[in-house]
Amino acid sequence: MIGFVDYAWLVPLVPALCFVIVGLIGHKTPEKGGYIAIFGALFAFVMSALVAYDYYTSEAYKLGEAVIIGPIEWLNIGGYTVNFGVYIDSLACIMMLFASFISTMIFVYSIGYMGDQGEKKRRYYAEVSLFLTGMLGLAVSSNFLEMFVFWEVMGLCSYLLIGFWSYTHHEGDAASINAASAAKKAFLVTRAGDVCLMAGLFVLLYAFGSMDYATVFANAQQVYAQDPTLVNIGILLMFGGVIGKSAQFPLHDWLPDAMAGPTTVSALIHAATMVKAGVYLVARSYPLFVTSSDAMLFVAAIGGITAIYTASMALNNMNIKRVLAYSTLSQLGYMILALGAGAYLISMGMDMGGETGQTLITLGTMGYAAGILHMINHAFFKALLFLCSGSVIHATGTEDMRKMGGLRKTMPITAYTMLVGSLSIAGIPILSGFWSKDLVLEAAFAPFDNGLGAGSAFCILFILGMITAFMTAFYMFRMWFLTFTGEPRGHCHGESPKTMTVPLMILGVFAAFIGLIVLADFSYFIIQSLAPGLADALAANGLYLGFHDSMHILEEIFTNVWTYVAIVLAVVGIFIAYRMYVKRPYVAEDFDQTKKGFLYRLVANRYYFPQLYNQISWKLGYGVAKGVDIFDRNVIDGTVNGLSNAVVGSGEGLGQAQTGYVRDYAAYVVVGVLVIIAVVLLMVSYGGGF
Repeated sequence: MIGFVDYAWLVPLVPALCFVIVGLIGHKTPEKGGYIAIFGALFAFVMSALVAYDYYTSEAYKLGEAVIIGPIEWLNIGGYTVNFGVYIDSLACIMMLFASFISTMIFVYSIGYMGDQGEKKRRYYAEVSLFLTGMLGLAVSSNFLEMFVFWEVMGLCSYLLIGFWSYTHHEGDAASINAASAAKKAFLVTRAGDVCLMAGLFVLLYAFGSMDYATVFANAQQVYAQDPTLVNIGILLMFGGVIGKSAQFPLHDWLPDAMAGPTTVSALIHAATMVKAGVYLVARSYPLFVTSSDAMLFVAAIGGITAIYTASMALNNMNIKRVLAYSTLSQLGYMILALGAGAYLISMGMDMGGETGQTLITLGTMGYAAGILHMINHAFFKALLFLCSGSVIHATGTEDMRKMGGLRKTMPITAYTMLVGSLSIAGIPILSGFWSKDLVLEAAFAPFDNGLGAGSAFCILFILGMITAFMTAFYMFRMWFLTFTGEPRGHCHGESPKTMTVPLMILGVFAAFIGLIVLADFSYFIIQSLAPGLADALAANGLYLGFHDSMHILEEIFTNVWTYVAIVLAVVGIFIAYRMYVKRPYVAEDFDQTKKGFLYRLVANRYYFPQLYNQISWKLGYGVAKGVDIFDRNVIDGTVNGLSNAVVGSGEGLGQAQTGYVRDYAAYVVVGVLVIIAVVLLMVSYGGGF
């Protein structure tokens, strides 16, 4: 019997067909194609659930194998063959499920939020359908080049959707950067990362002779042993793509400006698609990445730095969407930190071997599980938080929290669902963010706790993660208190329509409890995705992919003193926010940035990174552009113009010879004959006669 897994290719195909249908005839349908987009996302979710169930109950899952549909030969160039296929394992199933489900909720929410956009709605629903296609296609791709195609599809869609309103919108913050500029910035900055990723893929193709996951993962250890420098270069270049797409330091600054687009687009980018693609690439490439402990130390360091650095910028920002944007950057840093620390532990464990090595490998696989779990949890509570902010913006017409206040009475559903999301991201037990945040911090601390060479560096990263936990709780409740408590400071139309509040309530349930899957065999399920690339390499050294069961995880969390330290820090952060923004009366002058000190202005101005980007663009980018322009005009155009002038000149010369008189042509013939005779005589003379 053919199972549902054989039809996994339908998961990205149906949303792609919806993109075509909406683009062609969407204007003739209700909501300008909105219901078609919802159908595509809902079909993708249902099909993903069936595929996941089919794979979970299959022999392939029990044996730790991936199901590869195809592959079909796509390109054959110079002896290299590039295939096109579908790769299904537990990681792909997880990505398909949460991306399609959350996108369905966002598309339903869009019916209410985008209801006033008229004919623009067709373009919007077509573009979000293609956006979802890109993420789902990336999740099921069977090789790196196929993945890169869908990676670029998402890049295109992000550019189109961030710039949907072209300039500032009447429901947005009039002082924010216009949408057209934000879209260009996102496109150009992420392209910088994409160039690195493309270069990394060329290195992989040269080193492995293939870009198929199965081939690369199976030979990763062998190829690294032969040429570690080449593989390290490939890994770091690939991670450059992650830095761009998932907005890690220093290519992070495009994401806050991306808030110029519709809030539903922000929710898609931050929760279901786009920035999660970079995290997925690290997780998908794990069997390759674990070959290099040095590269993984760098990956973890970038994650830890991003987490605390971007969290600091949310501490005094007054734009509700930008606070959530900085929060996303910080939480992405957590995910990269966990994945980097986990890969470092596995790499060191493989080098050390024996009982100690096995312990490190087990800790490393739990770091991998922590990064994936936090990605899932973040997807739900961040989608909820952004949609709640959209509900507030829809009702008040502003993104400025100084013009809100007291909305809990007029918007109770929005207020309390956003409270659930805020509690979850703050890591309050037993909500979803608590479980994954604790496992992330445990993974970061493990190298130091086990006395590894880079343990001191990971200890610093662990401390940064703990400080970030405190900052997260503070700025999230600062946002909630400023928005929903106190006296009203602006106009409010009341609670949003049911098309917007029902998705909020559904997402609120998931944001609260999805983290409990860690107690339901999740660790084993997700770690199975590492088996096709790592199981044989580990077995050759007498090792295996260890994991902790649910009871061990519970015991580890609630007997670890650092768990309670993190909880106390979160509670203290919430308490300080309460004292500052609820107990003290609101005074507008207190929020005037021009009257603040240097440090406050430094953070408020994003550490002047936008100005740095502009200077680099003007000094370096403009200089390079001028040089290219000079080369183009003087060398390229000069060569082309010179050749054309030579042709034209020779043509004009020949034209002068065309007089139209028979006697002139007869003279030319006579001269020609005489020249030929002279040449023949010279040849005969020098050749020694006839």
